[in-house]
Amino acid sequence: MSKLAVVMTPDRADDVCSPQTRELLNQRFDVRWAGPDLSPEVVAELAAGSDVLLTSWGTPHLEKALWADGNGPKVVAHAAGSVKKLVDPAILDEGVAVFSAGTRIAWSVGEYCLASMLTLARRLPQFDQALRAGGWKQPQLRGGELAGQQVGILGASSTARALITLLKPFGCDIAVYDPYLTTERAQQLGVRVVELDEALRSRFVSIHVPDVPETRGLVTRKLIEQLPDGAIVVNSSRGPAVDQSALLEHCLDGRLFAALDVYDPEPPKFEPDVLAAPNLLLTPHIAGDTVEGHLALAGYVVQDVLKWLDGGVRGPSFVDPAVWAIAA
Repeated sequence: MSKLAVVMTPDRADDVCSPQTRELLNQRFDVRWAGPDLSPEVVAELAAGSDVLLTSWGTPHLEKALWADGNGPKVVAHAAGSVKKLVDPAILDEGVAVFSAGTRIAWSVGEYCLASMLTLARRLPQFDQALRAGGWKQPQLRGGELAGQQVGILGASSTARALITLLKPFGCDIAVYDPYLTTERAQQLGVRVVELDEALRSRFVSIHVPDVPETRGLVTRKLIEQLPDGAIVVNSSRGPAVDQSALLEHCLDGRLFAALDVYDPEPPKFEPDVLAAPNLLLTPHIAGDTVEGHLALAGYVVQDVLKWLDGGVRGPSFVDPAVWAIAA
């Protein structure tokens, strides 16, 4: 029986491991669970002799020394998002298989983006604010619809693909900017490949790019100025991708609407006028944070680990070394 070490605190394990996943782990592995101490010494002890490391948020960086003798764990399964700060890509060259639950979190993010678009399109925060102030009907306000509109998506990441799936019933014209998206793959997704400026001529824009040098400052002040009046911008990916000051200026003058879950820097420090703006939906980096989503994370990667160990099958959570450089 393969040995698996759960390299996360008990509290985190309760957060990402459902009872069904715990049962599966005990059936298929000889399991060791970490305590609250995740010091380098404890991590090294847990890794020693283990075939699989199950990690999550709070797991410290896994040093290359864990594989120095050539007998380190064969698999790292991350019940969380990005693995870039968790492991050194050098271990991929040594044949270590890495899995990430980022593609499961993507669904939660996709739901957030859809909810934000609909909320702002229907002007719900403004109606809510007016009603709380003692008002009723607002003749000057009338919401719009998402159905049939052009939606510009920046980046064809897993979160973007989740949103694309959720947008299907709305019959939207989905225009995707991603230098790595092929025409064939776009056809499979049912979207159009466009240049950046065309994507930003959309009524709705959703940003799904990784934090890499090429995407920092991607949405410039000039591009923000070219957005159509009344456009809705959703950023659930990375704050540095957008000129935040320029976007906020256009929201404060009432021209644009935005839902921001990420910022530059984090946490942000906004002036009272920003905090009071009804055309801004501000959330604290929680787009991927749901009760159901978190409890599913460990099971999501473990299922793929079992397929890998049993037959070498690469499931959706497998981290492909070939795309490491452009991954989130």
